[in-house]
Amino acid sequence: MATTTTDQCLARLLRIEGAIGAALVDYHSGLALGVAGGGPHFDLQAAAAGNTDVVRAKMRTMEMLRLDGEIDDILITLTGQYHLIRPTTAPGADGLYFYLALDRQKANLAMARRTLQQAEKTLREV
Repeated sequence: MATTTTDQCLARLLRIEGAIGAALVDYHSGLALGVAGGGPHFDLQAAAAGNTDVVRAKMRTMEMLRLDGEIDDILITLTGQYHLIRPTTAPGADGLYFYLALDRQKANLAMARRTLQQAEKTLREV
């Protein structure tokens, strides 16, 4: 997967109104393959590692329950933020997910989810 495409996808996510930060993460290792945004008060590398546990837990639960299908996205709603996690289904991107943090007062959640879906499709086209 080309770094340019990863950077382009993350830059697109960061243009969402209210976006705080975005990352493309390997949920096998917990490492962020690319980050955009964040800052001194929002460590995207730490967020990537922590949210990897969320993705793994949900996948284990689905397996235990023998649920068919895949995760479209996971939404975590905080008092002042939305955190969206979207596993990728792109060929060659197995085991990756997008992570997007949004300011809850500024973001349009439906538009953010749509933009995240489009970014994931961009990876499939590579």
